[in-house]
Amino acid sequence: MPKTAQDEGTDETVAEKPATDKPTTDKPAMSAEDQLVREGDIAGDYLERLLDVLDYDGDIDLDVEAGRAIVSIDGGDDLEKLVGDRGAVLEALQELTRLAVQQVSGSRSRLMLDIAGWRQARREELTDLGTRTAKDVLSSGESVRLRPMTPFERKVVHDAVARVRGVSSESEGEEPRRQVVVFRGA
Repeated sequence: MPKTAQDEGTDETVAEKPATDKPTTDKPAMSAEDQLVREGDIAGDYLERLLDVLDYDGDIDLDVEAGRAIVSIDGGDDLEKLVGDRGAVLEALQELTRLAVQQVSGSRSRLMLDIAGWRQARREELTDLGTRTAKDVLSSGESVRLRPMTPFERKVVHDAVARVRGVSSESEGEEPRRQVVVFRGA
């Protein structure tokens, strides 16, 4: 017997829905790659609106690399202002962009944002620092504690240290004073 809205407290008739095992949409599930491309598109739209509000010039490039959407803004004279001291503004904009993507997509994003090539240049500096430090620790046997770094910076250093045989690294301390320690071993 069909349910009636009277059962729900009104006088209208409500038909029962037949039970099915099929999804209610005909859309195929998005692949992981498509999901990351969609994240990049959402982020690109958000950042484009931000640049318009600020009246800054910049070209937005979207890519997918190592299971992560990568968004880069290049080409404008004012973009350095969006990087800030030691990348502080860039980190904040990345978090805001991730939140904007999450709001639209409904899922948490690991999107990486680079502005004016700052993050790429910083990656190269930190890779060199990690490699040099690992070699110094290997030859001296003395552990080295590096200055506090952001999670991005620590990851780059850890990756560089991992490529030098005979040394290891770990992070110690609490944010924002978390540091990489490089030591002999493994």
